[in-house]
Amino acid sequence: MCRVTSTSSDPSSSVLPIELASRLKRDGDGLVCAVVQQHDSGEVLMVGWMDDEALRRTLTSGRVTFWSRSREEYWRKGDTSGHSQHVKTVALDCDGDALLVRVDQVGAACHTGARTCFDDHDLGAVAGHRDE
Repeated sequence: MCRVTSTSSDPSSSVLPIELASRLKRDGDGLVCAVVQQHDSGEVLMVGWMDDEALRRTLTSGRVTFWSRSREEYWRKGDTSGHSQHVKTVALDCDGDALLVRVDQVGAACHTGARTCFDDHDLGAVAGHRDE
């Protein structure tokens, strides 16, 4: 499948408004990391990847669309699982290289069936303290 995307040096070829396309800093594959968060609890649900077209679809449809790097195709969260993500807000970070997508998650966010992709994966880091 061919992706419609632009490079940071040519935002005019993007499917996004030029003001937004020019702010995005994409990786070598034309992708931006999208962190997905439950809008009311702040719970981080998952991370996915978007190119310009996936971001355009997300911004205009009310449902989250990603680019699957392994399947090389677009996928809209929930179309096969029923565990959908309904967009509340989308924000671009200060560097332009990451998106924060706040959603209302229906069902599990992780492909394993877990609520989040971060359940039970704590690495046991030492907790820091402000006075140290």
